[in-house]
Amino acid sequence: MRINKGLIIADPWIGYILGGTKDWEMRSSATSHRGWFGLIRKGTGAVYGVARLIDVGGPLSPAEMTAAYAHHRIPDHMIRSGEVAKWNTPWVLADVRVLSCPVSYKHKSGAVTWVELDQAATEGLASALRGIISFDSKAIDPLSEAFVEKPQSKALSQPLAEPRKLIPPVAMSFGSHWIGKIEINEANLRNNHFYLRPLINRFPADVIGGSNKSSAARKEVTIDWGGPESVQTDIDGKDKKFFRARGWIGAFYKLNSAQAGDVVVIEETARYRYRVRLQKADVVGGRS
Repeated sequence: MRINKGLIIADPWIGYILGGTKDWEMRSSATSHRGWFGLIRKGTGAVYGVARLIDVGGPLSPAEMTAAYAHHRIPDHMIRSGEVAKWNTPWVLADVRVLSCPVSYKHKSGAVTWVELDQAATEGLASALRGIISFDSKAIDPLSEAFVEKPQSKALSQPLAEPRKLIPPVAMSFGSHWIGKIEINEANLRNNHFYLRPLINRFPADVIGGSNKSSAARKEVTIDWGGPESVQTDIDGKDKKFFRARGWIGAFYKLNSAQAGDVVVIEETARYRYRVRLQKADVVGGRS
């Protein structure tokens, strides 16, 4: 069976999913759907990838949302402010596949959550998938079982006394390693940078270069910062001691409504890959 349904997801969230750093899509309610579906980038009229919906959990409290950041990528300040209060139900994704070329579809009027893909889009998606994926029935559900609607389980049809624990808390960090944190000031905000001086020795030596591009390091790190695209850069380790590529930092500050006194938190999620997130000053200081 071909994939004939899709889900519209806005940036930066779909960027995280396609980039492999987000495996929970947070929604305001549960769904009975399970199986393959198309990942539609909001505002583009196109499917950018596919994924499997494998589970749906109960509503999470703000504290549980904060603890599960590695799964949904929603910043602390958005959770604490109540901005995403109703988006507290995790839809658990697996087997994300990115299309080499997005497939356009015609949006049907009235579609709110799930989108029925038109025939041309369904056929185009099937053709695109044949070029990039082998559906191994031993590893994942075969495409012939692409999108099967199942009756809502008893557990989901009744109020939950406590949210279901989909993944043990110890697994939420994905083995991430704490690098450190940097408090930012007005100068950092104006110039779109933050210094790594106190943390410089915690990065691999082969990603630390000289003061200009001609003396760049032999290797680069990948930075996941919350935007639709990750960034590759080395570190200017001679004078400035910051990430050489800085074009993304202004967008990072804007995305997180950064202010002087906020803290940039850096974690290593894999060899040569780092997650950068912002912790608001009121959280740092323990104020509510």
